[in-house]
Amino acid sequence: MEKYDIYLYGMTLVTTMNLLAGEYPEADTYSEIKESYVLPGGETGSCAVVLSALGCTVKLDGNFQGLRTKEVLEKYLVEKFGIDMSGVYFDETFDGVQDMVLIGTNTRTCFGRFGAYFSNERKRWSKPDSKDIENCEVVGLDPFFMEQSEVVAYCCHELGKKYVTIDCKYDTVIHKYSEVNIVSNEFIRSNYHERDVEELFREYTENTEGLVIFTFGSRDIMFGRKNQPIKRMKPYKVNVQSTLGAGDSFKAGAIYGVLKKMSDEKIVQFAAATAATVCSRFPLALYPPDLRTINKLINK
Repeated sequence: MEKYDIYLYGMTLVTTMNLLAGEYPEADTYSEIKESYVLPGGETGSCAVVLSALGCTVKLDGNFQGLRTKEVLEKYLVEKFGIDMSGVYFDETFDGVQDMVLIGTNTRTCFGRFGAYFSNERKRWSKPDSKDIENCEVVGLDPFFMEQSEVVAYCCHELGKKYVTIDCKYDTVIHKYSEVNIVSNEFIRSNYHERDVEELFREYTENTEGLVIFTFGSRDIMFGRKNQPIKRMKPYKVNVQSTLGAGDSFKAGAIYGVLKKMSDEKIVQFAAATAATVCSRFPLALYPPDLRTINKLINK
């Protein structure tokens, strides 16, 4: 079986993205659409694009693909970026997972059918193959696929493979065994809105040996490990074209940092610079980040 740098398990979908000429409009008003694209998206799809653009070999798995997603994903992920999707199941009774995003000057608003997708009695995502994990260097894991995501975490732990995850609670198996857990402000607001952030951060670090990162958009990033003081870093400033894919790109940057055995500080720097570079371009799948631009931003 072929070896590769990164194995990604998570959500890959097709996004219809509309870049607005200004801010997101109020109800019952008009807004001009500046640019529109139908391209790969999702936490894992976008992450795969970034890692491939940075020179990594990538294999991905996760949700089933369907009649309305297969062609776009094969055109871009497989043919353009050389990403291995050979293990992804094609379900011809299914349209595939899609969403639509409206992108304002400083906002992005997502519309989809994720509630229906996850509540459906038929679970349209694959069981992870332990051989895929065994044959990679580092894993990127989305926590969304319930027990199957946990299987990836257990398998990584047993095989001694490091993995980077996102937005999972501090009392979960996925957090416990992670090398890096990146927790977004959106997730914190939704799940821990009454908690003191520093107290919550310490709760996270107490429940893992890995690196914990809290992100807050343009506000300071918090990061650290168990029994260490909380560290902070200001995000890099760029001329923002779109924030779509910023979090997925931050995850990709962290995975790259783990692959290259960077220090904690360097991982956060590289992840933040990767996300900032993506924010300065649109759309991600047509204008992915490159190492020269990322390193230039870090050394600015």
